[in-house]
Amino acid sequence: MYLCIVFQGWKEKREPRVPSFLYPTTGTADRRYMELTEHIARLLDEKYASDEAFQDCYTVEIEMKPGNKLNVFIDADSGIDFDKCRLVSRYLESFIDANGWLGEKYTLEVSSPGLNRPLKFLRQYQKNIGRTLAVTLRDKTQHAGILKSATEDTITITHTAIEREGKKKKEVVVETAIKIEDIEKALVKPAF
Repeated sequence: MYLCIVFQGWKEKREPRVPSFLYPTTGTADRRYMELTEHIARLLDEKYASDEAFQDCYTVEIEMKPGNKLNVFIDADSGIDFDKCRLVSRYLESFIDANGWLGEKYTLEVSSPGLNRPLKFLRQYQKNIGRTLAVTLRDKTQHAGILKSATEDTITITHTAIEREGKKKKEVVVETAIKIEDIEKALVKPAF
C-alpha cells in the first residue's frame, strides 16, 4: 500500500526567511541537504517520542528533490495510514513555515515507502515476514521467495524448486539464508 500526503506551501506578501543553513554563501548543496534532513529527522524523532499514537513509527528516508520538493517516507510497525501521514505533514509544515526553511514555495510529501522502495531496516523485514521478496545481492545474484525470518544478521527466504529423482520430478521447498550485509536491494513483491 502506498499512502501519500502532499502539501504545497506558499506565503504571499511575506519576506522570505531563508536560514543560512539552507543557502549558505559557502558550501555545497550536499551540506544544505544534510542539514535540512538532520533538522527534519530530529523533528520526526521528537514527534515519535512525544506522541503515543506515533511511538511505533520510524523514518525510512528524507529526500530533497528539484523544484523545492521535500519527500519524507515514514513507516510504523503497526502499519502506516493516511491519517498518520496527514498529521506528520501538518507537524512538519508548521516548523518549515515558521522557520522559513524552504522559502515561500515548496512541496512537502509525506508517505509510506511503498512497494517500489527497498527495505532498509530490520523492522521493515520483520513487518514483511510471510510476504514475497525479490532480493539482489551485492554480487548481483538474485533470489526470490517468501520471507520466513529476519534477524539482525540474516534473513531467510523459502521458494519451491523442482528436483529430479530419476525420471520423476518433485517439488521441494528450498530455504535460503542471506546475510543482511550481502543484500544490495530487497523489494516486497505485491500479491495479486
